[in-house]
Amino acid sequence: MPYFVYNIVEHPESGVKKLTYLDSYPDYRAAREHVRKERDRLIDAKDTEVLCRLVHAKNDVAAEKLLSAPRDDRIIAGDS
Repeated sequence: MPYFVYNIVEHPESGVKKLTYLDSYPDYRAAREHVRKERDRLIDAKDTEVLCRLVHAKNDVAAEKLLSAPRDDRIIAGDS
């Protein structure tokens, strides 16, 4: 399964995500390197509304479905 790289912009009010396909890679290291370079570029451009994400999926349709799905809030266990 390939690794897909996307830029994501989430609409602040509706939460709808706009996905922009950047590239796909057969191996993780090349995909990770692309994501790191893209994130550095976004930081240099001071573009704080865009996220760069990497996802491992069967195809681009499955990748976009995974990236579009709402994520649950993280629960961090405290000391009991």
